[in-house]
Amino acid sequence: MSGFINPAVRSAVSRPSLSRRGLLGAAGLGMGAFALAGCSGPDVSGDDGPGAEEETDWSTVEPATEISFWTNHPGSSMELEQGFADAFKEETGIQVNLVTAGKNYEEVLQKFLTAQTGDEAGDLVVVSDVTWFTYFINGTIIALDGLWEHLDYEISDYRDALIADYLYEGKHYGVPYSRSTPLFYYNKDHWSKAGLDDAAPKTWAEFDEIAAKLTDASGNDAAFAYPKQDQYPGWTLSNVVWGWGGGWSDEWDTSILVSDETVDALQFVQDSVQKSKWGMVASSDHAEIFAAGGVSATVQSTGSMNGIMETADGFEIGVGFLPGGPKATDNVCPTGGAGVGIGAKSSPERQLAAAMFVQFMTNPENAATFAQGTGYMPVRKSADMSAAIAETPQLGVAVEQLDHTRSQDYVRVLLAGGDLNLSGTLQTIMTSPVDVKAELEKLRGVLDDLYETDLKPKLEG
Repeated sequence: MSGFINPAVRSAVSRPSLSRRGLLGAAGLGMGAFALAGCSGPDVSGDDGPGAEEETDWSTVEPATEISFWTNHPGSSMELEQGFADAFKEETGIQVNLVTAGKNYEEVLQKFLTAQTGDEAGDLVVVSDVTWFTYFINGTIIALDGLWEHLDYEISDYRDALIADYLYEGKHYGVPYSRSTPLFYYNKDHWSKAGLDDAAPKTWAEFDEIAAKLTDASGNDAAFAYPKQDQYPGWTLSNVVWGWGGGWSDEWDTSILVSDETVDALQFVQDSVQKSKWGMVASSDHAEIFAAGGVSATVQSTGSMNGIMETADGFEIGVGFLPGGPKATDNVCPTGGAGVGIGAKSSPERQLAAAMFVQFMTNPENAATFAQGTGYMPVRKSADMSAAIAETPQLGVAVEQLDHTRSQDYVRVLLAGGDLNLSGTLQTIMTSPVDVKAELEKLRGVLDDLYETDLKPKLEG
């Protein structure tokens, strides 16, 4: 993709009247960045610990005239990002150099950590839901609250659950950018053939009741596709365990992982695959199986909406909130995707310029432009998505669901190796006739050991 934004997109990029000096006192810092919720972070290493940066008196700092932005261009967003950088330079004189630092969040993290030993570390960096804490633990990103205060940052305009994802011990270490949530996708043609109302199920019990009708009407072997091990089942299945009143952890406490509620939730999932057989575990991308008509429904990222709709094989797609469970029907949708952090090794001048760019890149108008151009969710409450929703009504459901989201459990997103081990256990539970509680007990032992051995010493300094 070209590094230059096309004229149609360029005209949509908001350019408030700003100057490099004038931005120092600008109100409403709109900081942001976040893509598909992801893999487990790498092992934590490095000599610097969390919170290593000193407090800066930002009133004495003049912003730099050039910064770098390390990104993987989530959602094929290089053209949009370059457009934001060009428009920002036009208004402020500050040059933003885009650095393609990897094809995914994990590659960006590895390169960013490696760069800390040299002089080429980035000033602004994309950090995912499961990598930002590793940046923090290694002392490679700074707390942003002081910058927000200096720039009169209006944090209340960000979606509450999204901004809360980067909060640890009273400080924020990132801000939303390319953010996504899971969404329930269903095949309207299969629903119609099965004689069902055109609506997503409100609970998993409701889907359990209609699943046989869907398999009969569609001629498929299964009605629903679960993600396989490397497609982040711990992310989407958070919805199921929360609906049953369970979870992966309560902060660092993993006792809820082996609770009756979590066991019952995953027993339901296992039974749907191995007993009632309306569920199947995808051998490839479950979104592709759904788009090909191989199942009647699936749960996948809102960031995948454009691709699913473009590749759907001759049927109309319906979407809905994630189903609830017997204990909870609201706020059972996990957040996901990526944000941005500011490098600790950068000078205060470059840190301030980076914060100013994030303000510009994620102001309400540009947040809407980014969401419409990529399929990610608008991170600002005041972002006007009316035109995009009029063109794609399904997007309106995804945006509405943002007010019903919940930040993810610590052991999946903050513990290095947590999601990797969780995904492996979920794959085993779904595909084998194992004892669910016994598998969760084994997983708990692994997660507790990872925390006690690898993470807790870092947190305690």
